[in-house]
Amino acid sequence: MSLRSFQSAANTFLSDRRQFVLGAGSMALLPWLGQCVQGAMKTSASFAKNPFTLGVASGDPQPDGFVLWTRLAPEPLGGGGMPSDTFEVTWELSEDETFNKITQVGKAFATPQLGHSVHVEVQGLPADRWYYYRFQCGDAISPVGRARTTPGYDVMADQLRFAFASCQHYEHGLFTAYEHMAQEDLDLVVHLGDYIYEYPANSKAIRQHIGQEIQSLNDYRNRYALYRTDEHLQAAHALCPWLLVWDDHEFDNNCAGDISEEHDVSPEDFLLRRATAYQVYYEMMPLRSRSMPRGPHMQLYRRIPYGRLANFEMLDTRQYRTEQPNGDGLKPMNDAARDHKNTLLGDKQEHWLMRDLIASQSNWNVLGQQVMMAPADRLEGEKKAYSMDQWPGYTHSRDRLLGFMRDRKVPNPVVLTGDIHNNWVNDLKVNFEDDKDPTMGTEFVCTSISSGGNGQKAEDRAKVLTSENPFVKFFNAERGYVSCTVTPQEWRSDYQVVEFIDKPGAPKITRASYVIESGVPGAKPAGS
Repeated sequence: MSLRSFQSAANTFLSDRRQFVLGAGSMALLPWLGQCVQGAMKTSASFAKNPFTLGVASGDPQPDGFVLWTRLAPEPLGGGGMPSDTFEVTWELSEDETFNKITQVGKAFATPQLGHSVHVEVQGLPADRWYYYRFQCGDAISPVGRARTTPGYDVMADQLRFAFASCQHYEHGLFTAYEHMAQEDLDLVVHLGDYIYEYPANSKAIRQHIGQEIQSLNDYRNRYALYRTDEHLQAAHALCPWLLVWDDHEFDNNCAGDISEEHDVSPEDFLLRRATAYQVYYEMMPLRSRSMPRGPHMQLYRRIPYGRLANFEMLDTRQYRTEQPNGDGLKPMNDAARDHKNTLLGDKQEHWLMRDLIASQSNWNVLGQQVMMAPADRLEGEKKAYSMDQWPGYTHSRDRLLGFMRDRKVPNPVVLTGDIHNNWVNDLKVNFEDDKDPTMGTEFVCTSISSGGNGQKAEDRAKVLTSENPFVKFFNAERGYVSCTVTPQEWRSDYQVVEFIDKPGAPKITRASYVIESGVPGAKPAGS
């Protein structure tokens, strides 16, 4: 197809917005665009400014490889600053940081259609090995990153060290938690969503967004670029591979499927904006090509095994959910919240998850997801209120999943959760209303990196929540992340916090540590 014919076909296709939105599920629009190179091919280039301002990253590791990522952006906050040409980018993989023991070299293409981002799927490597990587485009060389292959699928690894985090609002404070995370010896980082916030600039913020609430392709690209210029976030990405899923703010607050929180946006316009948000999410993350969006649809749920030690099921609780019951917010538990039609995962994802859990041969089965599963009553006394945006608003769906894991005897279920800007440790039960119902798993909830500002210990609030909800074992409202050490015998979660984020220099404090013994459901304070 000639360029003129392609452009004519594309214009015809895009002219009917409804056709685009409703038909995108069956047409791989972005792969089609990616096959057509607009402008000249640049095999050599000279840059007046550093094009690697957004750093490097790796992700989705396997026993024989991983994804390497970068994006060319000499003007990161001005749309990237690249011409509408395709640029050849060389990548190198080495066994040492000095690149004296190079093991693989290859070429990739940074196209204008995908914001001059680069996604390299490295293959053919030995399992359970560390590597260093970098990119070169013309006369510019990127920073160096570190990545590793996972143990073989049938290998019971001795140990896994990883951290999980969520909710990094640029305006609310510094990413001090990432400064400390980047100093840890980690094999993986798991990010559970709210990587950016879509809100307009606040003139009173500690550091400011640029512009109004983001809507366009350039808006989303510039917002991600703003976040990725943070040196501590870049360092954490360069440290080791990441496993990422989104929540709502990567697109729009409290979105539910194709329904806007404001209810005054047509589904067609809403999904057109979602197509933009999903494309830029793919552009900016170290994801495999199988995750490339198809218009407003993008399959992000996937399985990442770490040998037979741990199986990570990365879930999407936003794209397929039904609308929040009871008008969202904190509401009593009623028939609307218990409606059998309510779903967070959708049938296809739920059935995929159940199939994978049945087939799993891993010692620890981990659900990396967004919103809190345990139904915590937030009020003191007789009145009760539960978050309708979280699993309590989808009670039947939650009970069905937890009952499935219990009845199928899925080994050592652990749920990792973000979203809520607090730290929690929760026992998981099929029937939370019965205190005698046996614990069948554990939920570890991480606080925010920065969302919500400085935070606090909230000891009085913790007493209320643990009193009202016997399955809640720990609560804390400081900022930070959770680092985990996993062996065949034990899972340990260390709640790492920083006391302030409105200025640099806050030290890291391990506020609490909880341990699960393999085969014994429920977390206990370390040393108890």
